[in-house]
Amino acid sequence: MASPILLVEDTLSLAMLYETVLKKAGHEVVTASSLQEARASWRKSKASTVLLDLMLPDGDGMELMDEVHRHDANARVIVITANGSINRAVEAMRLGAFDFLVKPFDENRLLRAVENALSAERTQRADTPEKPQSGEGFHGFLGNSPEMQAIYRMIDRIGRSTASVFITGESGTGKELAAHAIHDCSPRAEGPFIALNCGAIPRDLLESEVFGHLKGSFTGAISDKKGAAAAAHGGTLFLDEICEMDLSLQTKLLRFLQTSTVTPVGAVTPRVVDVRIVCATNRDPMVEMRAGRFREDLYYRLHVVPIHLPPLRERRDDILKIAELTLHKFAQEEGKMFRRLNPETAQMFRRLDWPGNVRQLLNVLRNVVVLNDGVEMMPEMLPHDILVEARRMMSPSAPEQPVARGDATPKISAFVGHTLAEMERAFIEATIEASDGSLPQAARILGVSPSTLYRKRESWT
Repeated sequence: MASPILLVEDTLSLAMLYETVLKKAGHEVVTASSLQEARASWRKSKASTVLLDLMLPDGDGMELMDEVHRHDANARVIVITANGSINRAVEAMRLGAFDFLVKPFDENRLLRAVENALSAERTQRADTPEKPQSGEGFHGFLGNSPEMQAIYRMIDRIGRSTASVFITGESGTGKELAAHAIHDCSPRAEGPFIALNCGAIPRDLLESEVFGHLKGSFTGAISDKKGAAAAAHGGTLFLDEICEMDLSLQTKLLRFLQTSTVTPVGAVTPRVVDVRIVCATNRDPMVEMRAGRFREDLYYRLHVVPIHLPPLRERRDDILKIAELTLHKFAQEEGKMFRRLNPETAQMFRRLDWPGNVRQLLNVLRNVVVLNDGVEMMPEMLPHDILVEARRMMSPSAPEQPVARGDATPKISAFVGHTLAEMERAFIEATIEASDGSLPQAARILGVSPSTLYRKRESWT
């Protein structure tokens, strides 16, 4: 027989309301109004799902959560907090809470949080956090360094929650991979995973892409379109490069998060949507918020559970493992004989800083495998700029030599005979190359929106 739900709420009217909603939905409920009463009730009931108000008259609800988890590591604690105390809820999530509710919340939000907790208990209670198997990694990630093991444990723990997740990290560290892993670890794994790059869509089309539109709502709207939010119903919506989103659209996204409804462009009636939001950026969101480019209220709504993916240079123990596994995989795909890295190549790989992170490493490996063959991957097979940089890093006492990227101060004669459009294209492409292919990074250097660069590149094809 399933254990009851323990409801800990000191405001009598709210306790009665929550209890009525839960019992109407078929749940057995035990109610407590103080920390002391809650401790006694939990010890008697051994409830595996606890709805816990953090502000209790005789103590801190966190104390009960700690006690529950010490005796039952698989128990699901859903914390309840007032809007002004959301930082307490964030702290509770980091300490192992399953989910959190911010007062006031509606009946549907309460039931959804409880159902997710019970579903996770039924399907995963006996599980232990997924550990990467030798050579296999974790949900697409490779590497067993302590830094990544901590990331894996965090993803496994928060995946089963409904809380919003904010992923930060440099370009190429695997932010979308992390978002997909969170989705796969969640009760929503059977639902859709919809990814949207906010920096790749022109500003005037982004609202339509997120919320959808009705036929005829604007020029070019030749049919109804379901937006990404509605398409992700029952699953996860991943908003990549969230800091590129226009401020006016940030306001609408905040309303969506508060009401769980979307209003397509041209529509009058909102539609209820059930999605979990995971977002990512390679910027510092706190800096963007302080600069006025990112709404403070939206930041605190989204930045509930932060995950920072470390750059490859901070987990050097993973470099060779990733390189060797990927070299073998690419060799099989391309019909080549590669089996291992030459010792000198391996040493170079460990010394390089890899500013483009895992994406850059994979790009180098693919380049070598496509253009060369052999049992060992030799240093001379590396792309020229990587080889120059590796040899510079291997000889720290030698005078620094800049990586060959052409003359940094070209003479005026180099521009003669070229149109302004040709020079603009050459300059933009050189900046993108210097940014290791990252358009958002190149856009920041050039002082334009990433969508501007995406549109220009499309016009060149």
